[in-house]
Amino acid sequence: MKKNDTETVRFQLDPANLPPLTEAQAAELEALKAMPDSAIDYSDAPALSDDFWKGAERGRFYKPIKQQVTARLDADVLAWLKSQGKGYQARMNAILRREMLAAGKRQKSA
Repeated sequence: MKKNDTETVRFQLDPANLPPLTEAQAAELEALKAMPDSAIDYSDAPALSDDFWKGAERGRFYKPIKQQVTARLDADVLAWLKSQGKGYQARMNAILRREMLAAGKRQKSA
């Protein structure tokens, strides 16, 4: 049986406003926090060698939430972005992200 949109239930979780934990959930978290590392069972998780981590990429599956904005850009800047082909907005985001990360590194080293 195919559902139509009126039957579809949608739920969106706001990470900044999570629902409160139940007493059982809070008790389980406290018990886990009190458990020493030596009591953790790792038998179902294989040990990872240094070779495994050589090909690892940080943030590969990270997908930030996009927010629509209106911005005013100099005409020549916009023309340059568009002249490089499709995806000028994604390219603009990548340029801004690169600068944001570089600024963070500069602040840490200062």
